[in-house]
Amino acid sequence: MRAMVVSAPGAPEALVLTELPMPEMRPNDIRIKVEACGVCFHDVVTRNGVLRRGILMPVIPGHEISGIVDAVGPLVRDFRPGDRVCCVQRRHICGHCKYCRSGRETSCDEREFLGDWGLNGGYAEYVCVEEDNVAHVPDEISLEEASVIACVIGTELNAVRDVAHVKPGDSVLVTGAGGGLGIHGIQVARAAGGYTIGLTTTESKAQQILDAGAHEVIVAKRDEDFSGAVKKVTGSDGADVVIDNVGSPLFQPTRKSLAMGGRWIFVGQLTGEFVQLNPAQLFMRDISIRSVKSTSLAQLKDCLQMVKLGQVRPVITDRLPLEGAVEAHRAVESGRSMGRILLKPNL
Repeated sequence: MRAMVVSAPGAPEALVLTELPMPEMRPNDIRIKVEACGVCFHDVVTRNGVLRRGILMPVIPGHEISGIVDAVGPLVRDFRPGDRVCCVQRRHICGHCKYCRSGRETSCDEREFLGDWGLNGGYAEYVCVEEDNVAHVPDEISLEEASVIACVIGTELNAVRDVAHVKPGDSVLVTGAGGGLGIHGIQVARAAGGYTIGLTTTESKAQQILDAGAHEVIVAKRDEDFSGAVKKVTGSDGADVVIDNVGSPLFQPTRKSLAMGGRWIFVGQLTGEFVQLNPAQLFMRDISIRSVKSTSLAQLKDCLQMVKLGQVRPVITDRLPLEGAVEAHRAVESGRSMGRILLKPNL
């Protein structure tokens, strides 16, 4: 099969089109003929070396995957060749630890993140994923749309609904609102009844963020303190919730943007830099910090239903062949891209 492989951290050109054997199947595996794979910033930090923990190179990046079942292992129960499927961001979980038993398999110690562990990722013609990480795609949803649902919608649903517990009337600041996660976080927060505020560094993305459902958009340069603008649109209170898709580059102005008792949910981290924090800056204002990582299978199924009902719409801006991964990484890393770029092996 053909795949884009990274053998050592580097620039986008580290992605090399390579001919490889078909991925080896385990007894619980489903082998998927990839229809589409979204290009996530996680793939960028895997490729450029910012993310090192848990990475096994050479690696085929990519965890936003949809396609057609090509083959199934002998222990697979609910899938057959020809089924339309998508998956969460993992290839494997143990299935029996306290996290797996309680629907929190994103914290399983044995989890294997797709696109991080060797030659089994979505930038390829075929990928193997264990059954516990795969969902059927309803006929009403295209496979292109299905590919990105677990990551861009599922992660934001996890943050908005299951961690921040956004309720109608909450003011919700979404950082990186023009990016792949943020543009969907706007939609999820709006669907939850939140008063949504999108933050972007790019003026040209403002109208699209409004079209996605934001009540307000703040355009701020990378080093600008935007907390005053947030307080202005929230009646001087600040945001009840921040869905933070950017992380440390915006740490201080984001902290100052939170209301008393605010909930700060970390979803993304775009750089390797550290931050300074005096804990009193949090507890004197009763601010809580939580985080999310990826999506459970139950959350993916909820997201599929939301998309089917039209409550959230996947935003796909470009489609490229596998070898277009280099171009896609340049666009994502520069911040030029809006929504998701797809790689399609059959183009």
